[in-house]
Amino acid sequence: MVTPSPLAICVYCGSAGDVPDSYRAAAVALGRTIGEIGGTMVYGGGRVGLMGLAADAALAAGATVVGVIPDFLRRHEVGHGSVSELMVVETMHERKALMYERSDAFVVLPGGFGTLDEAFEMLTWRQLGLHDKPILLLNIDGFWSPLITLIQHLVATGFVKPAAASLLTVVDQVEAVLPTLAALPRSTADVRAKWA
Repeated sequence: MVTPSPLAICVYCGSAGDVPDSYRAAAVALGRTIGEIGGTMVYGGGRVGLMGLAADAALAAGATVVGVIPDFLRRHEVGHGSVSELMVVETMHERKALMYERSDAFVVLPGGFGTLDEAFEMLTWRQLGLHDKPILLLNIDGFWSPLITLIQHLVATGFVKPAAASLLTVVDQVEAVLPTLAALPRSTADVRAKWA
C-alpha cells in the first residue's frame, strides 16, 4: 500500500497587519491545522500581516512552510527568513505559477487585491480545465460575503455559468477546511487520501 505524501495547502491571504482579530485568529488556526496534519503550507513568503501569522503558526505546529516571493516585494512584504524554504522569483507570474505547482489545494483567507488576484487566477484556470485542485474561500465573519453576492450576480446576468461558480467552495470556519476538502469530488490526480 502506498502512503500518500503530506497535503500541500496554498494559503492566500493579506499582508496587512491592522485587521480584525478574528481574521488574525483564523490565520493562526489555519497554519496550526496544516502543521497538525503534517502538511505543507505554501504561501506568498511574507513575514507580516496574516501571511506571517499563518506561516509562524504552521512552523510552530511542525509544518513545512514554503514561501514564494518576488525579489522586488521581499523588502515591502518583509520576506520571512525562518520558513522551511523561501523561493525568491523575479515576477508575480512566476510566484503564482510556483505556488500553483507546489500545492494540492487553495484556501483563501481575508486579503486585498493581491489575494483576489491569486484566488481568481486559480479559479479561472480551473474554469478553463487547466487544473482540478480545490479552491476554498474561508468566509470569516462574512468577509467574503460581498464577493459571493457579486459571483451570484455574474451567474444571474449570464457572464458565469452556474457550474463554473460552483468551482469555488465557501466555508465559514477553519475547522471546516479539512473535512470539506476530504468530501470534495475529484476527477483526476486524486489526493483525497491525503485529507483522510
